[in-house]
Amino acid sequence: MRRLTLPSRREWQSELADVVRGLAGGFLFGIPLMYTMEVWWIGSYADGGSLLRVLAATYVIVFFLNRTDGFRRQYPDQTRQALMDSAEALAIGTVCVTWMLILLQEITWDTSVNEAIGKIVFESVPFAIGVGLARSILQGNPGGNSEDDSQGNEQDTNQGNSQGNSQGNGQDTSQEKPGRSPKFNPTLADIGATLIGSIFIAFSIAPTEEIPMLAAATSPPWLLVVIATSLVLSYCIVFAAGFTAQKRRLQQQGAFQKPITETILSYLLALLTAAVMLYFFQRLDFSDPWNSWLEQTLLLGLPATIGGAAGRIAI
Repeated sequence: MRRLTLPSRREWQSELADVVRGLAGGFLFGIPLMYTMEVWWIGSYADGGSLLRVLAATYVIVFFLNRTDGFRRQYPDQTRQALMDSAEALAIGTVCVTWMLILLQEITWDTSVNEAIGKIVFESVPFAIGVGLARSILQGNPGGNSEDDSQGNEQDTNQGNSQGNSQGNGQDTSQEKPGRSPKFNPTLADIGATLIGSIFIAFSIAPTEEIPMLAAATSPPWLLVVIATSLVLSYCIVFAAGFTAQKRRLQQQGAFQKPITETILSYLLALLTAAVMLYFFQRLDFSDPWNSWLEQTLLLGLPATIGGAAGRIAI
């Protein structure tokens, strides 16, 4: 009789990293459609046959994506593995969408089961595709093991630094120009990338009717959950999804290079960007009450935060 062995701790950690990578890819690809009311309405009245066809088509698309790309560190070497990964990608997308619809109060206790399932199925399409594209979305080394490559680059850099230091014993080997701080450039680059990414994702959402509509249905406790979700997603995309060389990023100097500090500061920048865009598109005015500013800024700040995280891992 074949003995059943439990996965090791390393295997669990690898699986968790793959799931986080897929989750991040889903949000990067699917968040704009999440703020589209037409998709909510289509899902509300779609029949069971339509939903099954949508699920089947999505599964086929994700299967081919998993055969060529996928969300795991290694390409699936067997069709069976790709089939299982595709089912997992659909599950990840469904969980992400369900949480977002609950967070945005598009699914409540008063929502019928058929309506909720319809919304989830239609919204999960871009999320599942994003999971299937997770490894190539803003990946530092497409088709390869980015973590291993980054470790190799770090070793080469460390060896070069140690050789330079050994050759220059007793001498000042600093090549910095007077008046320039080594902390300035990485911080400025991350600020610019956060602003550009926030604008890129949230610009098409800010002028729509969805933000005021969602703000009218939200409540203060849910706004706190929106803040927490934004921070967690930002952290996962930049520091836990394995899109780029995270260890090398953590070795940089600057105010943005500490995970918690960077996550909080980038979120504040995303909120500022969201508020400016809402004012720019005349969705808010200085005569509006402060709670309207707060609610709409926090709701638009969620996709803006995801865009800011995408911008930072792109540099």
